[in-house]
Amino acid sequence: MQRAWWRGLKAGIRRVMVWILVLPIRCYQLFISPLTLPSCRFTPTCSSYCKEALIKHGPLKGTYLCVRRVLRCNPWGGSGYDPVP
Repeated sequence: MQRAWWRGLKAGIRRVMVWILVLPIRCYQLFISPLTLPSCRFTPTCSSYCKEALIKHGPLKGTYLCVRRVLRCNPWGGSGYDPVP
């Protein structure tokens, strides 16, 4: 009984942390991205990739994947289709 409660609490904390991390990405997508020229070298865009990685993998691994992707988004970092693993 107590383990089920603990699992529910952990899942709730994870959802809140993901929501907190996705919120600035979503604000960027809605308010800043439409005002700038498309510049991401990858498909899906870096912001979409980060949002998907956070939702799919959680706050720790999702943040790691997001940072890794953003660091690769440069003229020497490659381009093309790069889905979330």
